[in-house]
Amino acid sequence: MNKRKPKILLVEDSADLGYLLSEYLGLKNFEISWFTNGVIALKDLETTIYDLAILDVTMPDMDGFALAGKIKERFPNLPFLFLTARALKVDVLKGFYLGAVDYLKKPIDEEELVIRIENLLSRLNSTDKVENGNKIFQIGRYSFNSINQELLYGEEAIHLTTKESKLLQYLVMRKNELCNHKDILITLWGANDYFNKKSLNVFITRLRKYLEKDKTISIDNIHGQGFILRM
Repeated sequence: MNKRKPKILLVEDSADLGYLLSEYLGLKNFEISWFTNGVIALKDLETTIYDLAILDVTMPDMDGFALAGKIKERFPNLPFLFLTARALKVDVLKGFYLGAVDYLKKPIDEEELVIRIENLLSRLNSTDKVENGNKIFQIGRYSFNSINQELLYGEEAIHLTTKESKLLQYLVMRKNELCNHKDILITLWGANDYFNKKSLNVFITRLRKYLEKDKTISIDNIHGQGFILRM
C-alpha cells in the first residue's frame, strides 16, 4: 500500500520562488498546492484539507499575518509556518503569537526546508496521539477535550489552536510537576532557542487567561526553570 503524500498549502507571491519550492517539494513526495494570493488560498481551504501551510508574509491583498489570523479563526487544526524575508524580532514574535509552528527566514536551503517540514509533521503526528488514551481532562471547574481542542467552563466553550491544545495537554499530563522550558520546547516546538522560548511565554499567557475563572488553578513560572500547572 502506498503511503499517503502529505498535503501542503504554499502561499507565496514570488513566481520564481513559488515555482521552485512547489517543484522541489513535489519531487520530495509532498503534494503541493501553490497560490500567489492569500484570498484565493483561503477560499481553497474551504474545500481542501491540508497537513501544513507555508505562508509568506509580504503579499498583496492579504498579507501572511492576516491570512494566518483567518486560518487560526476558521481552520484551527491546520498548523502553519512562515517562510519570509521579514526577519525583524517584532515580526518573528508576531508570527509565533499568531500560532505559527515555525518561522523560517529567506533565503533558506531547499534541503533544510524539507528536513524541517518532515520533522514538524512527524512531531505534530506524534503529539496528536493522546497519551494513555485520554480524550477529556478535568482541570478544576474546566473540562478539556483534547480531540476537539475545546476548553469548557459551564456552557462557555473556548476553542483552542492546535499549539494551545498541545501545550495544555502537556501541562495537564504533568499537573503539579515542574515542566522545564527545554523539554516543552523540544517536544512541541522542536528546538530550544530564544525565539521559541518567547513564543512559549506567549502561549502560557493565553492559557492563564483562559483558565482565570477558576482561582484554584494557576500556571506558575519557576524562574529560569519552567512552569507548573497547579491544581
